[in-house]
Amino acid sequence: MDKFRMIFQFLQSNQESFMNGICGIMALASAQMYSAFDFSCPCLPRYNLAYGLGVLLVPPLILFLLGFVMNNNVSVLAEEWTRPRGRRGKDPAVLRYMLCSMAQRALVAPAVWVSVTLLDGKCVLCAFCTALPVEALGNGSRPGLSDKEIRRMLARIPCQELYDGQELIAGEVAVRYLRCISQALGWCFVLLVTLLAFLVRSLRPCFTQAAFLKSKYWSHYGDIERRLFDETCREHARTFARVCIQQFFAGVSEELAA
Repeated sequence: MDKFRMIFQFLQSNQESFMNGICGIMALASAQMYSAFDFSCPCLPRYNLAYGLGVLLVPPLILFLLGFVMNNNVSVLAEEWTRPRGRRGKDPAVLRYMLCSMAQRALVAPAVWVSVTLLDGKCVLCAFCTALPVEALGNGSRPGLSDKEIRRMLARIPCQELYDGQELIAGEVAVRYLRCISQALGWCFVLLVTLLAFLVRSLRPCFTQAAFLKSKYWSHYGDIERRLFDETCREHARTFARVCIQQFFAGVSEELAA
């Protein structure tokens, strides 16, 4: 138990480094999850867009919420937000700083997922294969085919074993076209995220140094307060349990005497 207590105290004293490590682990886990994910496009006009965008956007939302759940400062922020206003007033700057700090850490894993997904290109290929410019890439004359039949053929492009529209547009051409667009979007997204992270890291100390010190102070205060509260609860419960046990044995002694 002493070793576990020492580890817990070390994590508490190095909470920021620990949370950064958790963010890195979640980012690696998100990339590993996508590599292990079996992407199977339905290849149907009505479901391709929903499935592709769902794989692109729903897992990042789940990872974002998990990032908040695994952050220890969520309870501190909630307690400070719901605390009645007493002699110590609430500082909105501290609350905003803590919320932004947690959101930045929680956004790491979703950003990695979106980046990997766009660079891979399968989601964009599945979602937007029915919106290909057939006139520019394939046979624009559309011989004997209605718009519904063309959409049905284009929806099968991600499933090469089911695709039967080579006379309309070559499957390899369509795949390369959409993957190039997806990879371009992926690199633009990575560049945008990198620039935003650089601006936040470089400009935040210029405006929020006092809020940073206050949030760090109240974070440590919350940890110490919870630890002291737990110790006091254990001591009070031990004293109360001792009294109850003594009363129990006193009653047993009286019964035996009777």
